[in-house]
Amino acid sequence: MDGQILRYFAGGNTAKGFYSLFDSNIQGLERVFILSGKSKAEKSQMISELADEWTGKGFSLEVLHSADNPADLDGLIIRELGFGIVDGDAPREISKEYMGSHWETIDLETAWPTAKLEDQLPKIKFLQEKLSEAKSQAYHSYAAGLRVHDEWEHIYIERMDFNKANDVTRKLLEKLFTHKKESKDCTVVHRFLGAATPVGPVDFVDNITTGLTKRFFLKGRAGTGKSTLLKKIVAEGENRGFDLEIYHCGFDPGSLDMVIVRELGWAVFDSTLPHEYFPNENGDQIIDMYELTVSPGTDEMFANEIAEIESRYREKMSDGKRYLAEAKQIQDQLEFIYKDACEKTFLKELIEEINVEIQLLALNH
Repeated sequence: MDGQILRYFAGGNTAKGFYSLFDSNIQGLERVFILSGKSKAEKSQMISELADEWTGKGFSLEVLHSADNPADLDGLIIRELGFGIVDGDAPREISKEYMGSHWETIDLETAWPTAKLEDQLPKIKFLQEKLSEAKSQAYHSYAAGLRVHDEWEHIYIERMDFNKANDVTRKLLEKLFTHKKESKDCTVVHRFLGAATPVGPVDFVDNITTGLTKRFFLKGRAGTGKSTLLKKIVAEGENRGFDLEIYHCGFDPGSLDMVIVRELGWAVFDSTLPHEYFPNENGDQIIDMYELTVSPGTDEMFANEIAEIESRYREKMSDGKRYLAEAKQIQDQLEFIYKDACEKTFLKELIEEINVEIQLLALNH
């Protein structure tokens, strides 16, 4: 990954509410700046400018996108330098137990002329309440969608041959892992490859899997064991001491969508909607769990029931997207208010100061 930019989400709008995986990605870093302040745009601008500054300078960057607006950034990590900068405000969770001695919180509002916002405080409070309500409605819709999805899964679970599923898993594990590492001190990070956003599902599968020599595309219906297979790969990888990137499902974070072991050059991932991909490289291979493990004719036998469930599921997902779009519109109104209070000179100076710190880390690297 030298010199490359890895893009992913560290937080997601899920059926379990906002789900944070920030801790997993920034723990162990030596120098971390945690940004605080009402304006998301201000924090994203800082992170974006630093990412632009360090692109193409020989270091691998990790760019954390925002599920509330995928064009915005929630963080930047230059792991080789032990450096990170992230938006640390709620609902993101950054646990104090992981914080290093050289981690620093920066409150961007200390430079804001508070008088500029005084007349706007009632409107800000009103919009913040509306924003919270819209996000709650989105999570309620996704939670309802997950309950419908469970009905969908049940059809295929009942028709699944678990002995065949175990055989598929065994053969794949033999193909993925041919040896153990001498050292078993493995690093495991948890992320999202995609997220539910105001513009619909967004994912970075192509970016995340760039440079890998083998990609295994898991196909199949809901409930055909894709996540279970991925969890078994994780267990085997940990047992053998390999560094793992674990990508959780952006809809149900208890499920998995992808596992990567970069030192072995492979990724195994759920390649069904809303992140459906097809082989286009020499090392790509499809593993269709429906074809391999489910009784033939299941789709046809339950066609009417499946169509009705799918319709209800799509409706709930559409509702969730609509509420997220509403939340973004409200956030945009808040940003318009905050724009007047933002101190541009302070922001510019702060970016320059942090950039100098990164330069020093690079010199000592």
